[in-house]
Amino acid sequence: MRALIQRVSRATVKVGGNVTGQIQSGLCVFLGIKTDDTVSDVDKLAKKVIQLRIFPDEQGKMNRNILEAGGELLIVSQFTLHGDTANGNRPSYIRAARPDMARDLYEAFVASCRQLSGRVETGVFQAHMEVELINDGPVTLMCFSGE
Repeated sequence: MRALIQRVSRATVKVGGNVTGQIQSGLCVFLGIKTDDTVSDVDKLAKKVIQLRIFPDEQGKMNRNILEAGGELLIVSQFTLHGDTANGNRPSYIRAARPDMARDLYEAFVASCRQLSGRVETGVFQAHMEVELINDGPVTLMCFSGE
């Protein structure tokens, strides 16, 4: 399981021109699920995301997590995070989980984050989405459930 995390001053996701999720200051989390991910991975990664100390304290040092900063989460499913570009120019998605399995783990991740942090907005699983965000910093990290 991979999460591409961007600290944002705002972020919005739209499906068919309609806003499905929108946050102000917080984290935009693009979540990729692979074939051998489990519920155990969900819990590890959700805790990692919530506990990341990437928000500034009074001295401007990145020393606060999202709870301490009062931020929000926007979680967007993104199977392309498991695209393999090692061979050729067309990515292979063989490591990405099938939609039925991925949906269950995505929903479990969202539920875990809601339980840990409060306000969580989302995109629409398996939909074509348009994501707009203002990366604050910029701060962008890749986290894995195994870390």
